[in-house]
Amino acid sequence: MDLNAIKKRLNQLQTTNNRTSSLWKPQPGKTQIRIVPYAFNKDNPFIELFFHYNLNNRSYLSPISFGRPDPIEEFAQKLKASGSKEDYQLSRKLESKMRTFAPVIVRGEEKQGVKFWGFGKTVYQELLSIIADPDYGDITDPVNGRDVVVEFISAEETGASYPKTNIRVKPNQTPISDEPEVLELVKTQQDIKEIYQELSYDDLTDVLNEWLNPSDESSDEDSEDAVTASEISSAKSVSNTGDAFDELFNS
Repeated sequence: MDLNAIKKRLNQLQTTNNRTSSLWKPQPGKTQIRIVPYAFNKDNPFIELFFHYNLNNRSYLSPISFGRPDPIEEFAQKLKASGSKEDYQLSRKLESKMRTFAPVIVRGEEKQGVKFWGFGKTVYQELLSIIADPDYGDITDPVNGRDVVVEFISAEETGASYPKTNIRVKPNQTPISDEPEVLELVKTQQDIKEIYQELSYDDLTDVLNEWLNPSDESSDEDSEDAVTASEISSAKSVSNTGDAFDELFNS
């Protein structure tokens, strides 16, 4: 029995369960929430994270979220700089995309504590524009902030290929809560880095290698086709991964 594989799988399941219980996703219809200050950055409730989506049927947090090097991002940018249309299209698939998160309390479910709401660029821009408006100001203020109504419309209802999210800030200024238990939950909220864990440079290199060499066995460390961490970081060529890949790393 491979105990390391068992431990790795256990950690993956625990992380998935933790993530599911810590995230809030709007359901069809309208839900009233309150964006609260982020306990780990009181100056800004919005957390910008970058992800590589759908690599080996998974998503990966990019270290560039924290200003650290990322081998997948480095390879994507190398592809983009090649001048080839095919390489550019591939780079768009590989490069990380930003998703913004904010800590929220869901009205009617306050005692479940703070959850993180993830949203795209359109909702983010709208929230920022509202806060920048002096008629609204800091809607996250614990005493004089404002609730937000989130309306989620499914793709079936919109008739489009994707759902739509509308937001409306309530006009009345209200406290987060009058209940000490809820206020304590706001203070003791989770660090989002415990929900989305950052892999090491070498681990992400293995992810890239697996994606580039899908026929390889991930446990076959002696494979001549494997993309190693040193090969990625020094931009050397790797065989049997396509002409574009070889050309980039031989340049």
